[in-house]
Amino acid sequence: MDFDVQRCTRHCAATGREFAPGEEFYSALVPQGAEVVRQDFSADAWQGPPADVIGWWKSQMPTPQSNRAQWAPNDVMLHLFDELADDLQKQDMRYVLALLLVRRRVFRMEETEEGESGGAEMVLYCPRRDATYHVPETPPSEERVAEIQAELGGLLFTRAE
Repeated sequence: MDFDVQRCTRHCAATGREFAPGEEFYSALVPQGAEVVRQDFSADAWQGPPADVIGWWKSQMPTPQSNRAQWAPNDVMLHLFDELADDLQKQDMRYVLALLLVRRRVFRMEETEEGESGGAEMVLYCPRRDATYHVPETPPSEERVAEIQAELGGLLFTRAE
């Protein structure tokens, strides 16, 4: 079963009260017709999971002081994507970054086609630049996954203070 989990409503489903920063609350996924709906409850209003619950969990509202990681601006990500185009040793990283940019809706996946080298290529369109890119599908090896995560994490995340 595939479904999208909505973001926290920041309000209690039972009382309508807005959650305070740092407040603990409970969330439940409940079927409503053909959809699955997220309901958030304050700790005071939580009576346990509803009978028809698909899943539930406990969370805490972030505080303004929380030390959250933030993405680098899209232009920084695009610049890195351009820099990686000529580095044949990091085509797997460019592929991962391209997927990230698709997920962030900076790129739009147009199609997959056979590339000049015979392998599959993603054809991506960037509305921001009005440009089309052909990115070879080069998934990283298991050994490279941790390296790519660490390198992209160091380059593309900042900590909110």
